[in-house]
Amino acid sequence: MDAHQYTNHASSVDTSVHVPRRYAWVIFALTFGLLISDYMSRQVLNAVFPLIKNEWTLSDSQLGLLSGIVAIMVGILTLPLSLLADRFGRVKSLAIMAVLWSLATLGCALAQNYQEMFIARFMVGVGEAAYGSVGIAVVVAVFPREMRATLASAFMAGGVFGSFLGMALGGVMAEHFGWRWAFGGMALFGLVLAFLYPIVVKEKKIAPHREVTKIQKKSVQAKSPLRTIYSSHSVIATYIGSGLQLFVGGTIIVWMPSYLNRYYGMTTDSAGVVAAVIVLCGAVGTIFCGMLCDRLGRERPDRKVSLAIVYCLVSCVLLVIAFAMPAGKAQLLMICVGMLVALGTNGPSSAMVANLTHNSVHGTAFATLTLANNFLGLALGPLVIGRVSDVIGLQQAFQFMPLVSVAAAAVFLYAKYHYHQDMARLDGQIAAEEKLLNQDQMQQQCVEDKI
Repeated sequence: MDAHQYTNHASSVDTSVHVPRRYAWVIFALTFGLLISDYMSRQVLNAVFPLIKNEWTLSDSQLGLLSGIVAIMVGILTLPLSLLADRFGRVKSLAIMAVLWSLATLGCALAQNYQEMFIARFMVGVGEAAYGSVGIAVVVAVFPREMRATLASAFMAGGVFGSFLGMALGGVMAEHFGWRWAFGGMALFGLVLAFLYPIVVKEKKIAPHREVTKIQKKSVQAKSPLRTIYSSHSVIATYIGSGLQLFVGGTIIVWMPSYLNRYYGMTTDSAGVVAAVIVLCGAVGTIFCGMLCDRLGRERPDRKVSLAIVYCLVSCVLLVIAFAMPAGKAQLLMICVGMLVALGTNGPSSAMVANLTHNSVHGTAFATLTLANNFLGLALGPLVIGRVSDVIGLQQAFQFMPLVSVAAAAVFLYAKYHYHQDMARLDGQIAAEEKLLNQDQMQQQCVEDKI
């Protein structure tokens, strides 16, 4: 099978044909809005780090744990909760998740000490656990397959936009009204969207309209589509490479307000706004990197892997230079440039996972990707850098942090080596399923003709 044939890969069944395009964009907008709420609730904490640190006399390790516990719970629960969502209905599940994380964020506003804040943040993580994987599965299902990397990048950029708004608005609200109001504002926004979502988005309108015969079910069970989420070298490498690269981007998102507060002497609101602008650069870069991935990978899907490697190495060079520079406008500009590329692997990684796994288990496959992103990146990054910061200082910890991108690039290189072979194997599996299905349909037609 040549490279061009991979563009029509059987695993990439187009499930969007029955969904009107205008309605698909409405679904995207609401799902995107809830993802923004998700990350606003998660990242508002970073904007108020200095206030909570002083009020409760906390170490950087304790602050890192308050941030990391959300990602840890997401990593632990994303897979089982995604499986439940696929079974009981994605729309209903997404709405319930949003209500839970919003109420937990309200609990953060009411916390009176570190222990209560930790419990509330724990529950935020439980509520957010499967949202990213289930939400992106909904988005992928209602749009054509050739838009996957672009839409995945745009959708995942919602997390960065949410981080931007959470830190910017949270910092301003905390400075003028107190840090508790910052959490309360994020909670209210999430509850409003959670109420609207199931009213507008209907499960029956977005579910794929396919007739599954008995023999197709037997074939699917025999081939076990669930195995495709871990049965190939390249898909496992994609999970790991994506998580390692998010170690870098996630760490910058979490610790940048504190960095600006300590080394630039900025107030909480100023540090939140500047950090939010840096995060916004990451969101913009994520979208453009995903668009470039779709454009260059239209005829050669393996270019997605090559671009992921390039994004890792370029971001490493830019951020190493940035954190070696003295504090000032030039350093902030270089950090922004580095963030334009640092989160660029989100789109290629999501598209690769979609291409390498059976379409019937995409929700679970994205849950596995989310698990890796949270354990290796969003949880491990802030925790490790917080611990290192307690020993050598945040400035020095940031200077070593970008080197993790080199490890991510090496893992993506391993994925590239196996990519074509693994896609061909999955293509053969699904082709066999379709052959059995066609045979069964022909037999049924013959029976009906005789009758």
